[in-house]
Amino acid sequence: MKKNVLIIGAGGVAQVVAHKCAQYNDLLGDIHIASRTLGKCEAIIRTVHEKRNAVTGRHLAAHRLDALDVEATAALIRETQSQIVINVGSSFLNMSVLSACLETGAAYIDTAIHEDPEKICETPPWYGNYEWKRRDDCAAKGVTALLGAGFDPGVVNAYARLARDEYFDRIESIDIIDINAGDHGRYFATNFDPEINFREFTGQVWSWQKGQWTANRMFEVAQEWDLPVVGKRMTYMTGHDEIHSLSRTLDVPNIRFWMGFGERYITVFTVLKSLGLLSEQPVATAEGQTVIPLKVVKAVLPDPSSLAPDYTGKTCIGDLVKGVKDGRPREVFIYNIADHAEAFREVGSQAISYTAGVPAAAAAILVARGDWDVGKMANIEELPPKPFLSLLDEMGLATRVRDETGDRLLNETADVSEQPAQLRRRA
Repeated sequence: MKKNVLIIGAGGVAQVVAHKCAQYNDLLGDIHIASRTLGKCEAIIRTVHEKRNAVTGRHLAAHRLDALDVEATAALIRETQSQIVINVGSSFLNMSVLSACLETGAAYIDTAIHEDPEKICETPPWYGNYEWKRRDDCAAKGVTALLGAGFDPGVVNAYARLARDEYFDRIESIDIIDINAGDHGRYFATNFDPEINFREFTGQVWSWQKGQWTANRMFEVAQEWDLPVVGKRMTYMTGHDEIHSLSRTLDVPNIRFWMGFGERYITVFTVLKSLGLLSEQPVATAEGQTVIPLKVVKAVLPDPSSLAPDYTGKTCIGDLVKGVKDGRPREVFIYNIADHAEAFREVGSQAISYTAGVPAAAAAILVARGDWDVGKMANIEELPPKPFLSLLDEMGLATRVRDETGDRLLNETADVSEQPAQLRRRA
């Protein structure tokens, strides 16, 4: 059984991961948080103590680390005796952190696909450009590497696997729908790192349609959905990490990702892009200073972690799956509803960070218990989904299913009352 966790990153998602790991540190052991900014790590630890989310007196410690430095990362893994590394820093770090885990034998978990800072929206499949090239290394060294263990990617991958295993004989399409129906009260802000957020939408939109990669422009294809709790919402087809693994691991001809955007976001994004302010290429000012436009935009926008105290409303994220069961057409929506205010009460973060961070902590627990300590590289849909989804029910992210029979909890014994999720955990 693996023990001691090193969390790399100190943003909103890292805060959620730290709180959730602390709630289970009787199982996970010591918890270490590392980032380039030591003060951010120390602030997260303070919030864990303030919220009383550590269930035992195990060690919580902060460390300064440049995770692009493979040797420094490997040295910290050894120093802390961490057997599980959760990478929730920038997606630019994935390959260096994975390399450090291969060097030390620690299990590796991330929540998003690796990105090269010099490239935007590379050709599909994105996992094939970086992570999958280390698949044989992981198998040879017996290193568990779980890719995309957030919500999307992550939980939605498990939903797709569950649909294939239990609800369909043949799946014809999977539409992954991500709606944030919350309000943070700011004129404009991104819910996670603006640099990563904007990079998602400045290149081509890649979807998997009729068994092949299909390219579109951002905001070119729109679809309105009528969803539980959040109601009718307009979404736009965009590229996303999970399509690139699901298209390889599941025999499904159509896999698309839809994200909800308000008119204000689209307008501001379009203006910024049209003016060149989302460029990552340096430019010189009239005063002779060299700046990168995207980093300037990032600097003037609100820190995503600052949005949490005022956030209200809910998120709805799930898989709308269509196919055939027992010779008849069938449609099933497997989804979760998360609440911004409840997430803040429990861990001091908004629901976007909560839905990304809780699954990463759950994956670490499954590795520690041995359920998912597979000794190889795997995307989430390659692993048994039920232990994961049952644990998420316990940790505050209950799965619901809507089909021809109605709308219900996947786990009928799951408690989704208004009491804080950390109290539900051990009830």
